[in-house]
Amino acid sequence: MSVTSEEPWATAVQQPTTATLESVRDRVLWLATAIVDHANRVRPNPSGLKVGGHQASSASMVSIMTSLWFEHLRPGDRVSVKPHASPVLHAINYLLGDLDAGYLTTLRAFGGLQSYPSRSKDPDPADYSTGSVGIGATAPVWGALARRYVDSHFGPTGQGRQYSLLGDAELDEGAIWEAVLDPMVTELGEVVWIVDLNRQSLDRVVPNMGAPRLQGMFEAAGWQVLTVKYGAILEEIFTRPGGDTLRSRIDTMTNPEYQRLLRCSAADLRSRLATTPELRDLLTTLDDDVLVAAFRNLGGHDLDALGAAFAGIDDTRPTVIFAYTVKGWGLPTEGHPQNHSALLKEGQMSELASRLRTSLADPWRAFDPDTPEAELCTAAAERLRRTPAPAAPTVVVPHDLGRTPTGRATTQAALGRALLDLNRAAPAVAARVVTVSPDVSSSTNLGGWVNKAGVWAATPRPDWFEDDAETILHWREEPSGRHLELGIAETNLVGVIGELGATWSRWGQPLLPIGVLYDPFVERALEPWSFGIYAGGQSILVGTPSGVTLAPEGGAHQSIKTPSIGLEQPGCVSYEPAFVVDTEWTLLASMAQLGKPGGASAYLRLSTRSIDQSLAAVPEDSAARERRRRQVVAGAYVLRPTAEPAVTICVMGALVPEALHAAERLAEQGHEAEVICITSADLLFRATRSRSGHDRAENWILDAVFPARRARPMVTVLDGHPHTLAFLAGVHGMRAAHLGVTDFGQSADLQDSYAYHHIDTASIVRAALDLV
Repeated sequence: MSVTSEEPWATAVQQPTTATLESVRDRVLWLATAIVDHANRVRPNPSGLKVGGHQASSASMVSIMTSLWFEHLRPGDRVSVKPHASPVLHAINYLLGDLDAGYLTTLRAFGGLQSYPSRSKDPDPADYSTGSVGIGATAPVWGALARRYVDSHFGPTGQGRQYSLLGDAELDEGAIWEAVLDPMVTELGEVVWIVDLNRQSLDRVVPNMGAPRLQGMFEAAGWQVLTVKYGAILEEIFTRPGGDTLRSRIDTMTNPEYQRLLRCSAADLRSRLATTPELRDLLTTLDDDVLVAAFRNLGGHDLDALGAAFAGIDDTRPTVIFAYTVKGWGLPTEGHPQNHSALLKEGQMSELASRLRTSLADPWRAFDPDTPEAELCTAAAERLRRTPAPAAPTVVVPHDLGRTPTGRATTQAALGRALLDLNRAAPAVAARVVTVSPDVSSSTNLGGWVNKAGVWAATPRPDWFEDDAETILHWREEPSGRHLELGIAETNLVGVIGELGATWSRWGQPLLPIGVLYDPFVERALEPWSFGIYAGGQSILVGTPSGVTLAPEGGAHQSIKTPSIGLEQPGCVSYEPAFVVDTEWTLLASMAQLGKPGGASAYLRLSTRSIDQSLAAVPEDSAARERRRRQVVAGAYVLRPTAEPAVTICVMGALVPEALHAAERLAEQGHEAEVICITSADLLFRATRSRSGHDRAENWILDAVFPARRARPMVTVLDGHPHTLAFLAGVHGMRAAHLGVTDFGQSADLQDSYAYHHIDTASIVRAALDLV
């Protein structure tokens, strides 16, 4: 999986005979079916829970995948396999010698073959993790972009196509079309999608697949569109008298009618097809076996037709191949409208084994040595062997850039400022930073960075506004640029940063990708972002501006749930800094976790609220400053200590001024309040779990910031849902009040907005007085 190759994808290879390829395909069909059968029928199942698997979905892909792996793929190619065809991938890897036979009995078992292809969890090679419909299909698009970016900055990584094998029902997913329509994608000639057009989804036969409409949509987006509809048997019959009428009859029938005819006997099929005398005459020339075979002789199962399509790919633009197939091809469940999760019975498996020249008693038997099939497998394995990628260099990110901000500033602006400071202080590290934005660079304060770093493009483009004195944001597009600008599609953004965050393991070149988007739309991007982390992509997602602090924008642009989303996301550390220096420290700490084995992603929630930076009270002593930095990065620090507190106020993010003001008002009434600034609810929650043995995280920060001797009633407050910080009361079992946002926002000024949600100074004071 972590490989590179210098071989061009057009290198010719010796083509196997069709008969040998068909024999290998039969074995792939058998192995894929047997892998699922063993997991469900043979392997002990004490719990009785459904194991599952997709024999029919795999069967529709065996011809396409056999043709690719055993005839066309090159070492530099990478393939994203549709989720439900994972048994086919395992079967092929077994035949190529990349998977031990012992794993064939472990589908969906602990430590075994995963339900869907997983780059990080499967024991055999998987170029891309799939499983979330539509997301795995688009990953190779962003993988192609990531490789081009690495090539332009660090030298060539080799060549190769980026294939996506996807089901036709996946084309219902919006993520598909967001990727297809992005202007950057039309330049990616190495991208090839192969649509398994079996006309069935999970529950039904799709009534109107509308393949011509889909083909037109791809063509309008600048893609090459190829169609493999019929196989050689049907194509020959179409040349006979009445053949044109038969083609028209099949072309114009609905999907449900076609699927129903797949289940018919030869006599019934002949009767239903013969709607004209001309058709009746043609069909009488075909014997029963030929007629039944011809009707299901679709291009997606014809190895020669597939080979011709692959040979016709235009590498100057992305390509989509619509390959017509039959779901459950070659199985007793072939074409049945409810075959999606259907499992063959023991008798059916025995009959299938006999027909495919193998044995149910010895299901994992390999090809006999010295046979053409064994020679083909050996030749394919040798052809596809990849050179391991070099070990990724260690990127040493500085802990502190040494500035102590003064005046008023926002954490949003601090992001751009920190990147510029990093560029000066550690240029070798900054050279690996790549920022990505869905058309919000200027409104998220990245303008200065974009001016300095430039905008990435595969080839230089003229900046027609370079001589315009009124233009502040300079859009210099060139291969050396370090900012990628996408269209307004958050799904694309997180897809790109996920693949940019995987370059260290693919090509030995670590990047530090930072994606910036409006915080409310983190929820829109959440599923593909989460899946990208699962797939091994390490990146930083910055949500800004955030919360009801964005008061005049109203409820549509005011995020509420995102703080708890960051806390709950596996493989990710979330931060919500209040001050500029906290933003810098947490950003640098997040960067230090990228691009390496065992690394992690990060989510920073930033604000447009301008805050007096003197409130941070950053220590001047270097040792004390370092102590503060370590606590910031660990999740919290005491911002306002008191000798003998009556109440503790825990505040996160933009509400620090309100918390400090509330503490002053409480002190005036004789109730001293200690104010603790929370920078990561995520890390504090892990620390509390660690103390009870439920997590391996460090927990020293709890004793440093919440010592038992100073445990007091607690008020927690943040510009987000209050349950995000509610667990803090359990550190010492104290009575607590939890303030935050639980309703949709309103257009208002800042103070009215805070008062409406009861997170203003007065609300904090009232909550504290109720406790003390």
